[in-house]
Amino acid sequence: MTKKILLFVLTIFGLVTAFMSSSVLFDWFGIREKEGNYVPFVVIANFICGFLYLTAAFGIFKDKKWSPYLLILAFIILIITFIALYFHISSGGIYETKTVKALAFRTVLTLIFTITNFKIFKK
Repeated sequence: MTKKILLFVLTIFGLVTAFMSSSVLFDWFGIREKEGNYVPFVVIANFICGFLYLTAAFGIFKDKKWSPYLLILAFIILIITFIALYFHISSGGIYETKTVKALAFRTVLTLIFTITNFKIFKK
């Protein structure tokens, strides 16, 4: 049951992440304007992670042992992005408070996905 839940949540989260970040990057549906002071490298990192989530979900579906490593990669990308965002903010760069909160949420959720995925393959 845990595998099906992880697969479902990871797929939905990956689709939403890929769609929303690509909407900001490519200005689909006027979403870029609604985002306010977005930080481009954060959006790019989210975009990459969206595809990593989807590829990891495919790996889970196919019982591939490499799927948790994609999530580890996503986690590392998000940690690096968080550090870069800290320096961006410290140097007076513009940002939205929601960006910090969303990045923290995504990082923790990715860690949960990773741990859950490893536990699935341990069984």
